[in-house]
Amino acid sequence: MTELQDKKVFIQHLINKCLTEKRLCLSALRLDELHPIISGNKWFKLKYYLADAKKRNIKTISTIGGAYSNHIVAAAYAATLNGYKSTGIIRGERSNNLSATLLQAEEFGMKLIFVSRDEFNQPLILKEKYTDTDCYWINEGGYGILGAAGASEILNWIDESYTHIICACGTGTMMAGLIKAAKPNQHIIGISALKGYDHSNKINELLTEEEQQKKFTLFTEYHFGGYAKHPTLLIEFMKLVWQQYQLPTDIVYTSKLLYGVFDLIKKDYFPTDSKIMIIHSGGLQGNRSLPANSLPF
Repeated sequence: MTELQDKKVFIQHLINKCLTEKRLCLSALRLDELHPIISGNKWFKLKYYLADAKKRNIKTISTIGGAYSNHIVAAAYAATLNGYKSTGIIRGERSNNLSATLLQAEEFGMKLIFVSRDEFNQPLILKEKYTDTDCYWINEGGYGILGAAGASEILNWIDESYTHIICACGTGTMMAGLIKAAKPNQHIIGISALKGYDHSNKINELLTEEEQQKKFTLFTEYHFGGYAKHPTLLIEFMKLVWQQYQLPTDIVYTSKLLYGVFDLIKKDYFPTDSKIMIIHSGGLQGNRSLPANSLPF
């Protein structure tokens, strides 16, 4: 995928009175501006899978996701962009009214297969049942060694002077990649979007023993009730972030990321003079599940 060779990623500096008083520098790497379809970290996480498929001369990409999956849309478009066919295995029964996300994936040529939620939670069985030697399998969210290898390149866009790099955590792939690339002075922090789930083991599976010794922390208390849950408090926070910074967030990942970061700042988690970089991982597909005009962006 060479479409982004000359693309410059926008770094947005977030300034408010609290940050000034605490002598903290807070910025956001706007990966959501990277590409209109393959949004944010998806470009990085898919990169080496697609290269591997090409090397193996496999012409069909198969992957899994939900009805509002950023990954599904990105994979569908990336497959088309690179001359592949694609299949998406979707959680839940097929609805008479497909989500805008799935309609878009179909527009990009993806064949959709719908499975029960119980079956969806057994990816190894799904892979065996719905793919063959002519299919290249990509785990949900791009989880895997090649996904983490791609995600590690995100740090190429960031000044090494940043002391804390913070991302939302779904499968743990991006966080693992950031840990791989982190410099000795950098602390990688993940904000989990899932309730009651510790990503530590999944992250460590993608790291060498040496990489596991690097500085990283996972916070699991900012899920707002669970994956894609969005109580009124979170929606109002998203509106406030937009009003103050013109920074769009989604109900699944980035809103909870931002909320967690600002809460940690209030609690004096970061030492004075820290330089903090938030990774805006892109993907606003989840917001499509909200009623019209729920958000100002």
